[in-house]
Amino acid sequence: MMFDMDNTSSFKNESFYNDTGELYKNGTLPIWAIKFYFTVIFFGSFVSFVSVIALLRCKRSAGLRGRMYVGYACMNDLVIVQTGQGFLRYLEKKDKDLLQKKGMVIGYDGRHNSKHWAELTAAIFLHAGYPVKLFGMVTPTPYIPFSIRKYKCAAGIMVTASHNPKEDNGYKVYGPNSAQIIPPADKEIQQSILENLEPWPTSWDKSILSNNSLLSDPLGQVTCNYLGVIFNDILPEFKEINLKQKLLITHTAMHGVGTPYVKKVFDGIGIIFQTVPEQQDPDPEFSTVKFPNPEEGKSSLDLAFRTADQQGSVVILANDPDADRLACAEKQKDTNQWKVFTGNELGALLGWWMLFQYRKKNPGKSLENVYMVCSTVSSMILRTIAKAEGFHFIDTLTGFKWIGNKALELQVLYP
Repeated sequence: MMFDMDNTSSFKNESFYNDTGELYKNGTLPIWAIKFYFTVIFFGSFVSFVSVIALLRCKRSAGLRGRMYVGYACMNDLVIVQTGQGFLRYLEKKDKDLLQKKGMVIGYDGRHNSKHWAELTAAIFLHAGYPVKLFGMVTPTPYIPFSIRKYKCAAGIMVTASHNPKEDNGYKVYGPNSAQIIPPADKEIQQSILENLEPWPTSWDKSILSNNSLLSDPLGQVTCNYLGVIFNDILPEFKEINLKQKLLITHTAMHGVGTPYVKKVFDGIGIIFQTVPEQQDPDPEFSTVKFPNPEEGKSSLDLAFRTADQQGSVVILANDPDADRLACAEKQKDTNQWKVFTGNELGALLGWWMLFQYRKKNPGKSLENVYMVCSTVSSMILRTIAKAEGFHFIDTLTGFKWIGNKALELQVLYP
């Protein structure tokens, strides 16, 4: 650390800097802020308590999410270490035998610090003697729950801030059922973190990641199995249609992780596509878009529109930076304008497609054990379709975590 004790002081730590060495916003701190920071260091138990609670109350993310900066209320090395320690102790209390036998899986996106924080977390578990599956490169968020189910892991962590601005990062937590955590797990983890705030002597030591028999990279196997599920789920007749129709689709990864994985899927099902070159590779600076959220609509899809228009493509698919969200747009023949579909419109289309596929695969089979789930803030069109078609509809609280946990509950009831 370096300090300039003038009227304003610079606080420099590589964890809070971008690749050019520039501190994210407010690169200098006034002297009172420096003094307050060190007051917190020595007398900060209460501040830690309040701030960790604030971070963990990010209701939709099922974990932490915030600005990368110094202090207990921001994302930084210390908060990651405290969280990793607390989560480890929580898992030991819940099912130490499962943690010992199956370990956990950790992934990360292309944001600043994501890989470093994934490695810090992995090191904490390795030092405690638990197996860790750490992906060897940036991966889509859906790989984490998929891996938990495949390997029957005790938990999973994805280091990502999803579609937030570049200054942010986050830490998504998944339970042994492969869904993101919901109450009371979140409060129990929160309490465990607060009981383990002081960094353990080994928590900063990443050297344990080298030549460790407890550490493995599941990327190749998970990718193969993940693609296998997708390919087996699509009927051959639809693959043939894809090959014949020659429709060019434009895809953007929004400076995220999606491009190589989407390419494998498209190649396997006969989709012809092009990428948006400026946005196809991970870029933690998100240099072409301020808010990397495809759900923002036209403001985030300008480059995709331009690329599609240049090549005569009439369909755009866009992922967010950790590739767990999707936006779609279609060129309208009558107006020559781009229509960006809303989430409710896509939900209706995907719901119809799932029902269509199910009937194709199960001709004549009753729909009495078929359910569709969406969040309560969404359109209720699936409920209307359910009444007309004879399947069940359930709405949940807002967020993937609620939908995922409900789907798993139903899977147990109707395997």
